[in-house]
Amino acid sequence: MNGKVILVTGGSRGIGRAVALECGRRGAHVAVNFASSADSAETVVREIEKSGGRAQSFQADVGDVRQVEALFDRVISHFGTVDILINNAGIMENKPLDQVSEEEFDRVFRVNVKGVFFCCQQAVRRLAAGGRIINIGTSVTRVMLPNYSTYAMSKGSVEQLTRVLAKEVGHRNITVNTVSPGPTDTELFRTGKSEEQVRSLGAMSAFNRIGEPEDIARAVAILCSEDAGWISGQTIFVNGAFTG
Repeated sequence: MNGKVILVTGGSRGIGRAVALECGRRGAHVAVNFASSADSAETVVREIEKSGGRAQSFQADVGDVRQVEALFDRVISHFGTVDILINNAGIMENKPLDQVSEEEFDRVFRVNVKGVFFCCQQAVRRLAAGGRIINIGTSVTRVMLPNYSTYAMSKGSVEQLTRVLAKEVGHRNITVNTVSPGPTDTELFRTGKSEEQVRSLGAMSAFNRIGEPEDIARAVAILCSEDAGWISGQTIFVNGAFTG
């Protein structure tokens, strides 16, 4: 990954942060996107630089198409190119279907689906041959958990986009895959959950624990590598054998 330019959306916290740090350690130049957590993004940049890497933070709301276009402009102006896109930015609503408002539904799809779609569009237009697009999904699309209807629907859309787009860009040796974590120890996952609920979900994995962001980041880094050039159009569940 030496010298590859990687754009990580939602790279200031959680899985995105872990991905940015892992790729930075492996020699990538990292564009750390954030929506509002400027201080957290700068902390990630400093950590990458301390390890000898190169990084820069970039503010943009990926649910806004104009901001997505401007984000790619600024990243390319700074680094000269974009080789790899990690679509990590996402939000969650965790409540029964009959309690989800239209506003909440639209907010989830604005970030989780529209954001991914138009970031992919910019990547298709700007990535060089041999690039990588990796979307972050969820194992909830395969496990029937109550209260996740909106989130699961949005991430199911991402899986289908991955499959179609892989066929569209394969002639340029660009791979497109989805990495789908199970329960992972992030602020997004823990919001609204008791410790008992967290332990219960951890018990659904083969290792009797929830995942760590670094578990997901290492899998993403593998898909960024040249060795993963024959893997495309796949949804890869990185979840410690998490089952319902």
